[in-house]
Amino acid sequence: MRGNQGWARNHDGKGRKRAILSNVKRDYYEVLGVSRDASEQEIKSAYRKLALQYHPDRNPNNPQAEERFKECSEAYAILADAEKRAAYDRYGHAGIAGAGMGGFDPTIFQDFTEIFGDFFGFGDLFGGGSRRRSRGQRGADLREDLTLEFEEAVFGKETQVTLRRHEPCEGCRGSGMAAGKMPVNCRSCGGRGQVRFQQGFFTMARTCPTCQGAGTVITDPCPKCKGEGRVLRQKTVDAKIPAGVEDGTRIRFSGLGEAGTLGGPPGDLYLVLQVKEHPLFDREGSDLHCVLPVSFAQAALGTEIQVPTLDGQHNLKIPEGTQSGTTVRIRGKGVPVLNGHGRGDLFVEIRVQTPTKLNRQQRELLQELESSSRVENRPQRRTLLGKVKDIFS
Repeated sequence: MRGNQGWARNHDGKGRKRAILSNVKRDYYEVLGVSRDASEQEIKSAYRKLALQYHPDRNPNNPQAEERFKECSEAYAILADAEKRAAYDRYGHAGIAGAGMGGFDPTIFQDFTEIFGDFFGFGDLFGGGSRRRSRGQRGADLREDLTLEFEEAVFGKETQVTLRRHEPCEGCRGSGMAAGKMPVNCRSCGGRGQVRFQQGFFTMARTCPTCQGAGTVITDPCPKCKGEGRVLRQKTVDAKIPAGVEDGTRIRFSGLGEAGTLGGPPGDLYLVLQVKEHPLFDREGSDLHCVLPVSFAQAALGTEIQVPTLDGQHNLKIPEGTQSGTTVRIRGKGVPVLNGHGRGDLFVEIRVQTPTKLNRQQRELLQELESSSRVENRPQRRTLLGKVKDIFS
């Protein structure tokens, strides 16, 4: 803003009061609504909010909004520059009087792309250079679901995935143009990729709607792809599944997605894995868990049993007097660590099976055993040490 218009009273030589117009600039910190010790990021955020609010393109035919926009832009031009801000903090408006345009430096608009992106087309403010946009666009990403057996997820596998995706057109090699033809300059923007228009104080620029910013248009499209530069095909691709994946794992295969339009880069393929359950093992991270039933005699006398693992049978020693619920760890028989080294462990829970039907001889033997090892069946007091072990076990 060129200054708030305030009225000051004075007297002429004849003693009569007359009104004179004075231009009084507001404090730049007050204009942006920040404190004098505000950081560079705080100043930039405050300016962005105000500029979006008062931008002439959002307030057509509103001279007050335009003046407010100029005022906050002038304030930002000074406070965003460390040297000018220091001079302003020390001497006020007098310290930056020589900066041009009453302290408003047009070079500050070089930073507008960083602040606003291309939202308002600030790249062409004050007659800046034109900017063409690449015609080619990146292809879309694809997702495919793949179901694996439990062992396949544990040890990995090489497989093939069939999918439908857009691929570069062989007729035009992705250019979208018929053989021997070339694109021509867009008539709407004259090949600049942007169209300009006057908006109050500024010359604004926007992406050309005819060529979408490319600066050229295709007048003779390829008959096979209708000018798109790609066609839809069914494709089978190789996919390597690493060892240690689990249900819900997502694997990215770079460049195996949709082909880009008009020569743009391809997207990516994401495989989302679904792993079937195992009839024996439960998985927790890189560890496996299973339950092993043993007879009462095997638990009491001790024995050695073959335990199934994902690598084959493993001989497991059951110590004499093993109680039901005891867990034994077999090291290195779990799942390989995904993208790492080593394997998890296999935890085997011992379950003592109580017989449900006994013949006469078995009953007599158990009765004799019970008589020789009878203990008094009454609750026992738990020691403090036992309670602590239970808490942390």
